[in-house]
Amino acid sequence: MKAVIQSGGMGTRLRPYTMILPKPLMPVGSKPVLELLLKWLRRNDIQDVYITTGYLGHLIRTVCGDGRQWGLKIRYTEEPEPLGTVGPLAMLRDALDSTFLVINGDVLTDLNLDAFAAAHRRYGSLLTIATARRLLRTDFGIIESEDGRVTRFQEKPTLTQQVSMGVYCMEPDVLDYIPEGVPFGFDNLMCTMMARNIPVGTFLHGGFWLDIGRVEDFNKAQELSWDEQTPAFDTLALA
Repeated sequence: MKAVIQSGGMGTRLRPYTMILPKPLMPVGSKPVLELLLKWLRRNDIQDVYITTGYLGHLIRTVCGDGRQWGLKIRYTEEPEPLGTVGPLAMLRDALDSTFLVINGDVLTDLNLDAFAAAHRRYGSLLTIATARRLLRTDFGIIESEDGRVTRFQEKPTLTQQVSMGVYCMEPDVLDYIPEGVPFGFDNLMCTMMARNIPVGTFLHGGFWLDIGRVEDFNKAQELSWDEQTPAFDTLALA
């Protein structure tokens, strides 16, 4: 199965660091996030990878090359202007001719891709989203009211939500809903598919997942990376 790693974003949440390095090259321990991601794909028997690039894309090409050092075949796309989170997929219509993976370039996870792909095929949907449960702290008092009177109040509650991990399994027909040459985000794709009553599946992952694009997760990765006995990072083979 082919995989597409989305690496064209500007990494604004990690500024000022990403003014020098693109987000996928931010270090976790001694290795860039993107290298850990590529090694994870290879351990899951993925060999054919496309990396979409834009902001500081030349640095990504320099670091990753053609992928042979990891037993991979890497090819690249270049966005002259930002195309959003899934807009670059339109440039790969001819290449993505069977079930494929799309992964954000700032993800660290021990997700089993065989199980994920098997669930996707079992659901029979065009798109399946890998999800995780996260505790989300709300910075505001939450008010519920009826007829102008408060019926419930919670002061900065912590809510449990199912969130997207930034890992997707897709069928080529999904590309029919992505326009060419214009910015198009994953949110746009979801709204389009749901408006047309096209089923979208989910696969709940109970294991390790960090979104390195978030400052909190980036710092957590640094804490874990120095302990090679940490189960999650042992799985990611940081050594």
